[in-house]
Amino acid sequence: MTRSVTATRIATLVGDFDRSPAYAGLARALTLLIGDGRIVYDTRLPSERELTDALGVSRTTVTRAYAALRETGYAVAKRGAGTFTRVPGGRARAHDRALLPRAGGDDVVDFNCAAPPAPVGLAEAYAEAAAELPAYLGGHGYFPVGLPELQRAIAATYEARGLPTDPDQIMVTSGALAAASIVAQAFTRSGDRLLVESPVYPNATDALRHAGARLTPVPVDPEGWDLDAVAATIRQSAPRLAYLIPDFQNPTGHLMSDAQREEYAGHLRRAHTTPIVDEAHQALALDGQEMPRPFASYAPETITLGSASKAFWGGLRLGWIRAPYAQMERLTRARVSLDLGAPVMEQLVLVRLLAAVDEILPAHREEQRTQRDILAAAVREHLPEWTFRLPSGGLALWCRLPEPLGSALAAEAERHGVAIVPGPVFAAEGGLDSFVRIPWGRRPDELVEGVRRIAAAWAVVRDRPAPSPGTSQRVMVA
Repeated sequence: MTRSVTATRIATLVGDFDRSPAYAGLARALTLLIGDGRIVYDTRLPSERELTDALGVSRTTVTRAYAALRETGYAVAKRGAGTFTRVPGGRARAHDRALLPRAGGDDVVDFNCAAPPAPVGLAEAYAEAAAELPAYLGGHGYFPVGLPELQRAIAATYEARGLPTDPDQIMVTSGALAAASIVAQAFTRSGDRLLVESPVYPNATDALRHAGARLTPVPVDPEGWDLDAVAATIRQSAPRLAYLIPDFQNPTGHLMSDAQREEYAGHLRRAHTTPIVDEAHQALALDGQEMPRPFASYAPETITLGSASKAFWGGLRLGWIRAPYAQMERLTRARVSLDLGAPVMEQLVLVRLLAAVDEILPAHREEQRTQRDILAAAVREHLPEWTFRLPSGGLALWCRLPEPLGSALAAEAERHGVAIVPGPVFAAEGGLDSFVRIPWGRRPDELVEGVRRIAAAWAVVRDRPAPSPGTSQRVMVA
């Protein structure tokens, strides 16, 4: 089926585009719409005559704008059929071979990575940042704790959430995972016990484990945190550090209440355990709910990890650490032994995104909420034996299978052209093969098609007399 977009819709999307000159402004606006996915790949654009009438511009303006799109690789003309959207490099430009389950196959539906596409406004933020970048080129370009204006902007987000924060308590990092590595370098010694949730985001715990920490898992049930079990584990193991994800926990999607945070913080304080709190998903509240206070409000010694990857875009590769004043020198020494700072350009971009957060995030959340609901409906329709709790935020469904066949399903799903991550990947010490994680950060048609493929793979695995071997090894980034 040929996908198309009307001239009226184009006129709405481009809005009051720059008309100096008009053809260049129209081409630039269309390039941004195609690039960020609001006009999807291989969509037929309206005819030049139709778009001329809808925009109230000259035919020459539209003709030259379409020509500019073709010249830059954002459109192609098909004889007798019209002009169709493209992106430089084709469909494969979005795929990293390390993240796909097999070589080739651009048709693979990637449920391996729980990360959304960039929100509307990101390209404009890059353009504005590029205009400011020359002011920094006369210096050395190293900012081990971050650009001061970005430190101030991040500190202001905590102030807005009711947690007083000085910019000097902020260290900008190359992503939340890099932040976890810096914390591990600064605070762990070989043999230290580290309390971790299970299931849990594995890359962060791997970063902490590589510094020599011994993991002490505490279960996060499908219904949430069992704080009595947490308290007992803390008393028995006396961990030095505890890694927690209270905001839309990855992968379960649970949100820890204020009362639970206060109780959890009390258990850690009595054991002299330092909390490392991952807030990567904190900005992704999808149901309009008021978010609990930051965990650090209840435990001032908390070291908080933040990220721009989930709220904005993974390609920014920016995160941060918020820590007590007394720990910042220790963190800075650890940081310079690993790297010397995050890219200046991306930091300038994030300053702009944070300044416009009230304009950017509502539409981004709305898109994610729509995709969450489409994914949930597809799972209910095509996989009625499965169960899940619909999360009020985050990026993925944590689905329970009727039998422990998650690894077998992931292997079979690869043969059906869909990549999913089975539960054992998130297990701190094995198990969880009755679960799979399915993220919703894809286009609606991909979500539905991906679930159909999973259902076909499930029919094979469910009726197989014995489980098949586990999935091939591959990289998971989010």
